[in-house]
Amino acid sequence: MARPGLSSVALWFIRTVVDFALPQETYAPHSIRIEGHLTLGGLFPVHARGTDGTPCGDIKKENGVHRLEAMMYALDQINQDEQLLPNVTLGARVLDTCSRDTYALEQSLTFVQALITKDTSDVRCTNGEPPVFVKPEKVVGVIGASASSVSIMVANILRLFQIPQISYASTAPELSDDRRYDFFSRVVPPDSFQAQAMVDIIQALGWSYVSTIASEGSYGEKGVEAFTQLSKEAGGICIAQSLKIPHNPKLEDYDKAIQQLLETQHSRAVIIFASEEDIRGVLNATKRANQAGHFLWIGSDSWGAKSSPIHQLEDVAVGAVTILPKRSSIKGFDEYFTALTLENNRRNVWFAEFWEENFDCRLLSSSKREDTSRKCTGQERIGVDSKYEQEGKVQFVIDAVYAMAHALHNMQRDLCPDHPGICPEMESADGKALLKYIRNTSFNGDAGTSVVFNKNGDAPGRYDLFQFQMTNSSAPEYKVVGQWVESLQLKLEELQWPDGEQEVPISVCSLPCKTGERKKRVKGMPCCWHCELCDGYQYQYDETSCRLCAYNMRPNPNRTACQPIPIVKLEWHSPWAIIPVFLAMLGIIATIFVMATFVRYNDTPIVRASGRELSYVLLTGIFLCYIITFLMIAKPDVGVCAFRRIFLGLGMCISYAALLTKTNRIYRIFEQGKQTVAAPRFISPTSQIAITSSLICVQLLGVLVWFAVDPPNTIIDYDEQKTINPMLARGVLKCDITDLQIICSLGYSILLMVTCTIYAIKTRDVPEDFNEAKPIGFTMYTTCIVWLAFIPIFFGTAQSAEKLYIQTTTLTISMNLSASVALGMLYMPKVYIIIFHPELNVQKRKRSFKAVVTAATMSSRLSQKPSERPNGEAKTELCENPSSDPMSQATKKTYVSYNNLRI
Repeated sequence: MARPGLSSVALWFIRTVVDFALPQETYAPHSIRIEGHLTLGGLFPVHARGTDGTPCGDIKKENGVHRLEAMMYALDQINQDEQLLPNVTLGARVLDTCSRDTYALEQSLTFVQALITKDTSDVRCTNGEPPVFVKPEKVVGVIGASASSVSIMVANILRLFQIPQISYASTAPELSDDRRYDFFSRVVPPDSFQAQAMVDIIQALGWSYVSTIASEGSYGEKGVEAFTQLSKEAGGICIAQSLKIPHNPKLEDYDKAIQQLLETQHSRAVIIFASEEDIRGVLNATKRANQAGHFLWIGSDSWGAKSSPIHQLEDVAVGAVTILPKRSSIKGFDEYFTALTLENNRRNVWFAEFWEENFDCRLLSSSKREDTSRKCTGQERIGVDSKYEQEGKVQFVIDAVYAMAHALHNMQRDLCPDHPGICPEMESADGKALLKYIRNTSFNGDAGTSVVFNKNGDAPGRYDLFQFQMTNSSAPEYKVVGQWVESLQLKLEELQWPDGEQEVPISVCSLPCKTGERKKRVKGMPCCWHCELCDGYQYQYDETSCRLCAYNMRPNPNRTACQPIPIVKLEWHSPWAIIPVFLAMLGIIATIFVMATFVRYNDTPIVRASGRELSYVLLTGIFLCYIITFLMIAKPDVGVCAFRRIFLGLGMCISYAALLTKTNRIYRIFEQGKQTVAAPRFISPTSQIAITSSLICVQLLGVLVWFAVDPPNTIIDYDEQKTINPMLARGVLKCDITDLQIICSLGYSILLMVTCTIYAIKTRDVPEDFNEAKPIGFTMYTTCIVWLAFIPIFFGTAQSAEKLYIQTTTLTISMNLSASVALGMLYMPKVYIIIFHPELNVQKRKRSFKAVVTAATMSSRLSQKPSERPNGEAKTELCENPSSDPMSQATKKTYVSYNNLRI
């Protein structure tokens, strides 16, 4: 079984070698040719520069073969894409530049052969027949070259024949000159884009006051000039010092530059566009000035990630941020390249040589490799049996091929709208037309970045950003801290600064304003400013302006934004609530006790004589006056607000309606008694209840109208406690009841109270033993005093920050006091007699209404002063001196008291 296996491997190996030999004989040994409707040229440094007079040296695996295969990979992808160049196949003619500009120029003549007319009139074959020439393929565009020197040389010849060229690696700024290199484009950024990246870095770090150092010459001066111009356009960046290092500088030149930089102490950031020698000279001068760690360097790609400019100057270079063109990896190419074998990649005439170099083996005994005797089996695999890492310019090669393909696609779409494939109009089109389409091409490449060209044929800048940092190892090193791909992406958290600074160091003319302060620019100095605090209810809208918060908002403690104003209400545990609640609870207990006593002794003379029906109505009103305290302190909602409206005036209205009915009854009795002995109308208990109910209904009708006009609701009043200090501002949750509405709701009750007081004054001459006239009078006088004190307190605190607490407490205490006065003066004496002196709560001799009124009238007249008595009547009394007869007082009371008569 072993022999057949060995023979099959040998046959495969011989066939592979023959297959590779035939294409090399058919085509030139340094050329790859792929048939297609349209042919693209390719220039790649497959081999290094030769020595000892030979044009080419050793094969370059990464810079050469990787990039070449990237073009092959891109062509395969495009030819398989039915949407891009449909019915058109792209071919290629790929040449090796051998990393030499003169050799590349010779090779590139292959691209223009089809455009050169040859005179063959005097050429004859040996048999006398004219020769038959094979016309070379027409190259519509060229991908390459790599080195800028090679691209410059090739661009000069291609522009003569109007063949567009797209480079994947040349970055020289002079190639941006559209007048000299008008057919040249590139998918890599020119070095001039570094200036924009530096401006973005400065802005990201918050630096506004920077200095610049440039080497004398095109590179340094043009770089600083571009940075200065871009910084002005960006705004917010000022140049403190702009220094130039002359040719052949001395140590004194470097020292002088450092001393000048130190003149602007706050300008620590330094942009440096200089050669390696000048970079090293500046760092040395900084060390001699003992300023290590003071300056914050931003270096161009001449510094990059190189170690030579900072050798033995690491302590001065720590924290430096440098720039290097960015490179990306294409996953699809990795899969394509690692799958290549000698069997499936016969089109690459240099692949066998690459195979030997990559796996350190020999394919044939005639191989050029003499440093190994190991033979290749052909079973080796890239990335498995050898180390593989994608070369950095692969992405740009693929982008360049796709850019050419997209341009041809757009051109074919416009010139051949109704013709599948290539039409005569496109075949006859010149390179200027294709160049126009190339410059207008825009698409996303395999790396995910957009591929576009500006008017000079340059691609957008793409850079990696490095910082020279101290590490845990013994020596500092460069670390990738971000990238610049048309815009800056900087990892601020990974940056490290000299002397262990944790925060980004400052490089400003004026120190940053504190949080909540705005910048007031100094006229003529855009990078300098004064700081002003956003006061009151303002917050910092941006760095130069303050804005007022919304009415229900206040600035947060650092004034960077607005936050909701806290909502407050009268809490049960507040001292403002504890006192009214305590009084109300005592009043409720007392009221219930009185009511229970009256119910218990409902048929006793004192209870009956006081008018049981009106007494219960009056006690109900007093009870409601106490209850309103709890509604006024409870958390406002629609239900609570509705009950507040109902009971706010209802308790007082019931109380004073009952009292008014009583005083009116007494007044009418004695007034009519002066004229006739007939009883007045409507003095029965039923009539008294009806009159009281009518008075109460007026209050209820007003409440119903209030409900209809303005339904109850809650509001948050932000003006009541909007203090000068925003941190003390509060929103007050309360019912939608204004101060005026409260007074209006109580107004009817106050009217009843005033009317009742008037009747009490009119009945002041009635002897104190006649029913309740005097207690009612004292009750009304005291109540008026309470409410006269309430009104100025209530309205006088309308502008106070404690308005909610003062007004609520004042109102509830006033109502508690009014109820307590009525309860104490009208009912407590009766309860005292009922409980502690039941011997006085007995039925007395009944007398007629006429006798009662006559006695009351006579008592009233006799009680007048002598000067006021008519006809000079002598002073007499209704009874004997109380001192001579202990029972005389009781006799007097029996004679004149309403306890003797139930009216």
